[in-house]
Amino acid sequence: MAFFDCRGIQLMLAIPERPDLDHPSSILYFKVADIKQAHEALVSRKVHFETKPMLVAPMATHDLWLAEFRDSENNVLALMCEKPKPAKP
Repeated sequence: MAFFDCRGIQLMLAIPERPDLDHPSSILYFKVADIKQAHEALVSRKVHFETKPMLVAPMATHDLWLAEFRDSENNVLALMCEKPKPAKP
């Protein structure tokens, strides 16, 4: 797995984690400020989500949350949110 910062756009190269992701396509991650609100707005528009918003990586300064969904061509896309951790007193 490798991460690249392309002038503010993050690019991750990795081997597919699941069989349904092993096809010639890329996953686009849409960064949102509030993943719960974005998820609810898309669900209300009948977007099919594969996963509910979930914590995938607790980091030192923030927690990384993802929620996967499919587009009209059945490609996997995802919402991504970096929730800041509270400042320590």
